[in-house]
Amino acid sequence: MKIQLIPKLLVSDADAAITYYTQALEARVNLRAADDHGVVNHAELALDSVAFALAQGVEKWGWHDPQSVGGSPVLIMLTVQDPDATADRMVQHGAELVIPVDDRPYGKRQGRVRDPFGHLWVISGELRDQRPR
Repeated sequence: MKIQLIPKLLVSDADAAITYYTQALEARVNLRAADDHGVVNHAELALDSVAFALAQGVEKWGWHDPQSVGGSPVLIMLTVQDPDATADRMVQHGAELVIPVDDRPYGKRQGRVRDPFGHLWVISGELRDQRPR
């Protein structure tokens, strides 16, 4: 058996989140499952070979999205080839730039973005002068 860890992001509007992540992160939707009322309780998306899931928050199940609890206690770290372009695309599609992407003294090019659903993303990549050309 292969061990997997797939984070499941709880959001206030699952269909809007699917649209956002497919546009802003160029994610692929591998699965979308909704209940009889059309509420998405599970969707699986992929970024290259990395998977994540999302679902509509459901209070009676204890599924609280970041906006319903005053913010996210989790940082999602995403390493990409071009962190500047990824952060810019996320912001163009409705995210908030929290910390600009820049070369950091610990050897990464990183910034932080809050997506429209309250999730915090650390967008990371290689330092500018170390990226393949």
